[in-house]
Amino acid sequence: MKTFNTGHVAFEYPDEWEAEKADILSNPDCIATLSKGQDNLINAVMFPTATNLDDYKIFMEDAISDDGGVILASDFTRIADMDAIKLHANMDTPEINFDIHTYVFIEKGNIYIFELRTLDISGEAEEEFKNILSSLEILK
Repeated sequence: MKTFNTGHVAFEYPDEWEAEKADILSNPDCIATLSKGQDNLINAVMFPTATNLDDYKIFMEDAISDDGGVILASDFTRIADMDAIKLHANMDTPEINFDIHTYVFIEKGNIYIFELRTLDISGEAEEEFKNILSSLEILK
């Protein structure tokens, strides 16, 4: 296991995953990017917010549906001793069909969105993603 620490968040992740340089030029809110091969990508963003989980859940579902995604599950959950939204959707674009697994936390006036985009239908990447988030600590 490796440890990822941005000063804002910290979590453990398996050795098979690689920490990438966060693409802050095209996404200035990006705080972490991890990949496992060509088929699995985790992106994490953080930004200040005045919203709450109830309102953001509706917004997020609408945004995915508006982009042509199919929401397979959307629930409130608890992970890493924090309340969160857990969403699973499928996106079918002309280029690729992939699943999105998203966890959203709102803590200390900031929203933290962790999203796994995967082609893995075995469930292995999703289980690893859940384990990564189980170790999440919000530091500031």
